[in-house]
Amino acid sequence: MEHTPMTPATRVRTVSSPVGLHRVISPAGVLPQSADQLDASPQLWPDEVRISVERLNLDAASFRQLREQYGAGEGAALRAAVLDIVRRRGKMHNPVTGSGGMLVGVVDEVGPESPLGLVAGDRVASLVSLTLTPLELTDGLARWDGCHEQIPAAGHAILFGRSIAARLPDDLPVPLALAALDVCGAPALTDRVVRSYADRGGSPAVAVIGAAGKSGSLSLAAARRAGAGRLVGVVPHEAEAAALRAAGVADQVVLADARDPAGLAAAIGEPVDVTVVCVDVPGCEGGAILSTVAGGTVLFFSMATSFTAAALSAEGLAADVTMLVGNGYVPGHADLALRLVREEPGVAGLFAARLAAP
Repeated sequence: MEHTPMTPATRVRTVSSPVGLHRVISPAGVLPQSADQLDASPQLWPDEVRISVERLNLDAASFRQLREQYGAGEGAALRAAVLDIVRRRGKMHNPVTGSGGMLVGVVDEVGPESPLGLVAGDRVASLVSLTLTPLELTDGLARWDGCHEQIPAAGHAILFGRSIAARLPDDLPVPLALAALDVCGAPALTDRVVRSYADRGGSPAVAVIGAAGKSGSLSLAAARRAGAGRLVGVVPHEAEAAALRAAGVADQVVLADARDPAGLAAAIGEPVDVTVVCVDVPGCEGGAILSTVAGGTVLFFSMATSFTAAALSAEGLAADVTMLVGNGYVPGHADLALRLVREEPGVAGLFAARLAAP
């Protein structure tokens, strides 16, 4: 794909890469997700798509870290922090958590060689992380109060030839659809793993840690549909426990601090076959492993997970468990998440309450 170089970032490249190597400014030779800085200029290479940004969705770990550093509700400080990250890095890539989020916008222009099947005017959600998406913001995030992880925004973003995006459905409010698509990898992988047990004639017991959140509630619903037997929802506070009981998506709701391994295992009781970790705080690896039966599976979906801690904890506990990293992509993940929101009133209620909360 021949192209006229645009900036110093692309001065040495005359051919674009479907994975975005041509947008990497520094360091040379890394993928966009690992880059310190991306070229977010709006001019398109032939296989790219430019999105007019309407809304950002920070991932839970990044939003929590920013609120803890700058203060919950401190809109001006949070706006300045996010704007500074995007300005310096050409993407929303939190340097503390290493995570980003996703976005919603309208397709502005499609390169003639783009394989994504999008057309100008499509309203889409990006299904790739903001940590690898070239992004430029132009409105100073003036409409964001700092209280919610969804951020009204204006600017542009670039999708590569190998990026993923989903057209937004007409029957769901944009904030609700965005919230579901933000975590759609979790229920999809949960579905796959639980079905693998069910296909062998089992009805696996499943525990979801962080069960009242977006990924947690969707994972509970997906596990039920995939053939799970006992479903345990773990939450840290009574208010979340009450909401989860009312939603009816778990057989057993328990209160536990997931950072307390012995306490978590005791609260869950009999070890489960599959443990799904959806919390946005660090230090939950040991408890998840300790709560899982020998030969079982632990799915880590939190960006706060230390995979070093997970590996060493399993070794130290002599735990024969399979540990999977939720990478955010499973074929059909967007459709599954949206279907669960549409068809599971309890999940939809939890999402609505979360979106309404200050």
